[in-house]
This record gives sequence, structure tokens and C-alpha cells, in this order.
Amino acid sequence: MRAVAVLLLASLLPVAGPAPIVAETPRAPEYTIQAIRYATVPKFPLAALVMGAPKDAVVDIAMVVWLIRGDGRAILFDSGFHRDKWRKDFNILDYQRPDEAVAAAGVKPEEVTDVVVSHAHWDHMGGIDLFPKAQVWIQKEEFAYYTGDAWQPGGRHGGIDPEDIAALVSINVEGRLHLVGGDDVEILPGIRVYTGARHTFASQYLRVGGATPFVLASDNCCLDRNLAEHKASATFGEDDRAANLAAQARMVALAGSIDRVIPGHDPRQFERFPTEGRVARIH
Repeated sequence: MRAVAVLLLASLLPVAGPAPIVAETPRAPEYTIQAIRYATVPKFPLAALVMGAPKDAVVDIAMVVWLIRGDGRAILFDSGFHRDKWRKDFNILDYQRPDEAVAAAGVKPEEVTDVVVSHAHWDHMGGIDLFPKAQVWIQKEEFAYYTGDAWQPGGRHGGIDPEDIAALVSINVEGRLHLVGGDDVEILPGIRVYTGARHTFASQYLRVGGATPFVLASDNCCLDRNLAEHKASATFGEDDRAANLAAQARMVALAGSIDRVIPGHDPRQFERFPTEGRVARIH
């Protein structure tokens, strides 16, 4: 009788099935990051980059593109410039055309798979036509404004080159343009873009994920000094400076360390990291 009771109880218990499959969260690819200095602007007013800096102080600023490699891709963050007008206007020194500088770092122009544009200023977007096979990523609002309202009465297009805009439209017609819809968007595996205050109409910065994340700030933070002194960039309008400081604090949080936030024009990135010629190995 006892044996029957045991058998009956066993029949009422749920039958163990196979263990449930738990999906693993994909790990971000590990990328290498190189800063490539393609030119220098000498004696640039420091007060134009850091709020409250002495008005007579100057700095030789680095003109930089960043090469990110991994997961079968060669990604450029920003593309530099190549139109002669700007070389003359800013007395550019030590210039090497960005596609040639990238090639010297080991990637031919046609091998660049993606160009992420932080913003539409001449020294950041002016080289997009040098990389003929690259997919180009820009904020949707940045594209809409500078291909439209910026050139209407009351619009603002300081620092924007009409030839760069024409190149951007051409890339769109070719089907190589990707319009990013706002903040905290993963555009490629482990690569996320974030919006900050208005350096331009809708500028963005980049987080490169992996075991050791880095934030590439471009002009959303121009110099190490902005971070160290908690000073907004003077390139932002008065109404946007508090938002710029908040964005800089967020960059540090996203990177996990102030040392892993790379400002856009600071020559110290070529002192802080192992450097050979024009190229600093950030990660």
C-alpha cells in the first residue's frame, strides 16, 4: 500500500523538462582606437575654447580624425577637411590630407567602412567625399537643418562649407547616408552616439564600448582643461553652456574615467598615449 501511495504521489509531480535556454547578452566587440593628427591651427585663442580662460592665452590646437577598427570594420569619427579656403583662413600648419593620413595609418580610403560625423563644421565634415565607399552617419536634425533652414533668412551657417553640404546630399542620393534619430543610439555593434548641447544645430559624440570604454568627444569638449576645470566650451551659446557642462559630466560617466574621455582638439592626446608620427594609439 505504501508503494502505491509513493507511485501515486510521483505521478502528480511535474515532469522535469530540459533546462531553459538563457540567452546571453552579446558582448560588445573589442575595438582599437587611434587618433590621427592631420594638421595644426597655431596660436588659437584659448578663451574661444574654455570659458573664463585668459584672453591673451593661445594654444596650438590639433586637427584630428579618429580611426576605430574591429568587428570587420574601419570606422572614422570625423573626416577632417581638404578645401583650400580653410587652410588659408586659419593659417593651417603641418597639413596632410585626411585620406592620406589615414592611409599612412594602414587603412586605404576605399577600405573605410563608416564615417561618423560629429557635426557639420568644415574641419569635421569636410572630408566625407574622400572615402568613396563609406557609410556616413549624422544626426537627422543636423542634416535637415544644414541642408535647409540654415540657408534661409535668419538661418545660421557659420563654419559650414556649402561644398560639404553638397557632398552630404550626394552621399544621401547614393544611398550611403544614415540619419541618426537622437540620443543614446547604437549605430554599430558596441558604438553608440549621444547628443549634447548645441555646438552646431545637433552635434553628437561617440562611445566606443568593450571591456574598457572610451568617449570621443569631438567639439562637445575641446580640451582636457574643460574637463579638469569644469568649464564649458566657449563655442557654445550662453543658453547652452549649462547643458554642455552636463554633457561633459555624462561623458565621464559613460567612459568610466575622466582619462578615457578624449577631447576634440587637445594636442595632449598625442602626449598621453603612445605616439608614432601623426598617430596616437589610444586603445
